[in-house]
Amino acid sequence: MHIYIAGPMTGLPDCNYPAFHVMAARLRALGHEVENPAENPEPPCKSWQGYMRMAIAQLVKCDAVALLPGWGTSKGAVIEARLAADLHINVYNAEMLAAETPA
Repeated sequence: MHIYIAGPMTGLPDCNYPAFHVMAARLRALGHEVENPAENPEPPCKSWQGYMRMAIAQLVKCDAVALLPGWGTSKGAVIEARLAADLHINVYNAEMLAAETPA
């Protein structure tokens, strides 16, 4: 499965990148292809909107979205979850998805 990871970043230590990287590693170890926005380069505009444009381009290519803990308090992750649902892309709790059997 091709999975996009969504979760809170803004205002968290290290932008919560460690949680994104751990989940990406877990999902990849299960055989999934992973889009991890924490691996994206800084956009030229260096803005939240620039990051979201990159993220949305990744998300729309995926079969599923894995939501990290705390996603509901994140403006970006809420947008990503809603967009995924509107596009009929499966949305999962990341921890539950990572506990599943290999792809």
